[in-house]
Amino acid sequence: MAIVTKKVDFTRVFDLIGYQKEKYPNRSALNYFQRSQWRSLSIEEFQNKVNALSCWFIANQFNPGDTILFIPVAGSVEWMLFDFACQQVGIIVVPVHPTVKEEEFHLIATETEARICITHDEGLYFKYFSFKEKAGLSITLYHLQSEKNNFFSPLLQAKSSHDLLTQLTDRRNAITENDIATILYTSGSTGVPKGVMLTHGNIVHNIKAILTILPLEAGDRVLSFLPFSHIFERAACYAYLAFGCSLYFSQNKETFTHDFKTVRPLFCTCVPRVLEKMYDFMEEQAEGKNWVKKKLITWAMQVGKRYGPEKRLKPLFQLELQLARLLVLRLWRHRLGGRIKYMAVGAAALRPEIGRLFSAAGIQIVEGYGMTETAPIISMNRFEPGLNKFGTVGLVVPGIEVKIHEPNENHEGEILVKGPNVMKGYFKKPELTAEVLVDGWMKTGDIGKWVHQRFLKITDRKKDIFKTSSGKYIAPQPLENHLKRSRFIERAMIIGFQRPFVTALIVPHFEILHTWCAQNDIHWTAPQFMIHNIKVRAKFQQELDHLNEELPNVERIKNFVLCHQDWTVESGEATHTLKPIRSIILENYKNDIEKMYS
Repeated sequence: MAIVTKKVDFTRVFDLIGYQKEKYPNRSALNYFQRSQWRSLSIEEFQNKVNALSCWFIANQFNPGDTILFIPVAGSVEWMLFDFACQQVGIIVVPVHPTVKEEEFHLIATETEARICITHDEGLYFKYFSFKEKAGLSITLYHLQSEKNNFFSPLLQAKSSHDLLTQLTDRRNAITENDIATILYTSGSTGVPKGVMLTHGNIVHNIKAILTILPLEAGDRVLSFLPFSHIFERAACYAYLAFGCSLYFSQNKETFTHDFKTVRPLFCTCVPRVLEKMYDFMEEQAEGKNWVKKKLITWAMQVGKRYGPEKRLKPLFQLELQLARLLVLRLWRHRLGGRIKYMAVGAAALRPEIGRLFSAAGIQIVEGYGMTETAPIISMNRFEPGLNKFGTVGLVVPGIEVKIHEPNENHEGEILVKGPNVMKGYFKKPELTAEVLVDGWMKTGDIGKWVHQRFLKITDRKKDIFKTSSGKYIAPQPLENHLKRSRFIERAMIIGFQRPFVTALIVPHFEILHTWCAQNDIHWTAPQFMIHNIKVRAKFQQELDHLNEELPNVERIKNFVLCHQDWTVESGEATHTLKPIRSIILENYKNDIEKMYS
């Protein structure tokens, strides 16, 4: 497949609307589900709505540099409308994740001095209204649920006039690529939120890079379902406009399967957790089949896990793969609408065997790597033959420099990034900015190395690598991914800093465990009791023994704790991109951890 290239002529994010209107006057540029059917907005209709809302902001004395907080659940036409309407009059968009805690909301609202905050629905409105009242904030709150009170009525009622449109033109012309387009608060796994300032130039550079990578063309259907509070999905949606695609917004988590089947997209972005859930579902389906079908599905999945686009397939394996696709794997694409061919995965590490399996099913999976601070993509595998290597995060995107700082004997070191995509800095935190931006290079905090001198491989987070009391260095992330190869293990966290040996906190896959208990006549009560069941613990010990056989002695898991619930955003034990927050989990399970070493 030839790499798709296009001549691009936009310098600010909001220029994308006019760019698509001129090159691809798409009648169904943005699509949403309403009253039991998909409805469309042409790019011209969208532009008119954006301009009308921009005029409302001008009429109500919103000035360049003012900030507005958005609390979206996922992408939508409304959020895209707000995003562009604010940007083209110089208002800085500050998206906030809907699960943000009271103290975080207070910090963000106070630090940005935001004038208004717009939430997804009335439920979130009341949640953040209570936060506002407790903190005595002057910010005004609205929501987007049109039939309720406190609805942001300008969304539907805003009008433009000749005078306001003239002012809008002046405001647009005054904005440069060096102006801040958005501030995104990220705490990662450290806890304290910090505002990442991204300019129009930062984001546009990434969009232009994406245009050279993704195999998309005007009119292709794409589906958006990831949180819009993250730059990963926002940048993807911007790129879809530049491609001239028809962008569909999924309704919510509950309609995920329905949306795939009715939209029948060619492409989507994804996070590993979603693919893992799909994979787990397929395994559960196999458990419920008769002996013959179970064997067939298991065999087909094993064949898929051996597939690799970078491999030269032997004739016998090609025959096995064709049979596996015909009998089992083709049904996976059917569940996702039947047309899906490509998925780009980011935000966390993808287990290579899952990427191989989905690719074997006809859905090409490529993994990428980036940060909020780099707007976001740093590297990405490609869809072209020979340019996708599972277990790595691919080739550096055009226009960006990457180097491995002070590599050790294993050629691993901290990943440093330089390029037009690197953030302007952390909002009102010059000292913190100076710590991570040194001589034009961004310190990512990630440890990595080169594979075959061109594929970037992430080893772990710099701060997570630890030394045992015997002096051996352990990188937890590869070990945690290794443990998740067991279908009984949903999540794992490796322990061992200044300890004599390595242990693990394990979140069981409770659906699979429940099925196994039923098959083995073990009475099921509740997760908090089942994790202490002798037979259940023996099963997990058996799984670990099998996994340990493939590990060097220093990395073998000598003891473990089963956790009775998942680590979630709601419990405060995961970030908004579903990465476990190590410090909080270690604190929550400190007594259990001590018992493993007593």
